[in-house]
Amino acid sequence: MVACGAGIATSTVVNSAIEEMAKEHKLEINLVQIKIAEVGAYEDTADLLVTTVMTKKEYKFPVINARTFLTGIGIEVTKKQILEELKK
Repeated sequence: MVACGAGIATSTVVNSAIEEMAKEHKLEINLVQIKIAEVGAYEDTADLLVTTVMTKKEYKFPVINARTFLTGIGIEVTKKQILEELKK
């Protein structure tokens, strides 16, 4: 899942980057772009949450902070984290 506050703007940037990474590494993934408030509905089916907003809630799956996609600072580290999770 890719989530931001409204499920539109910043999550679209991150969603596109993840799709590109998956294609580049020949990974088949199923991305869902949502509002952060909708994450709970996917708790039993999701494998990963990549989000541009802060969340203190604990989930059954890993959560990766993707604000680096907005600032450009540290983006390669975040991409590596996402890629490692996608390969699992």
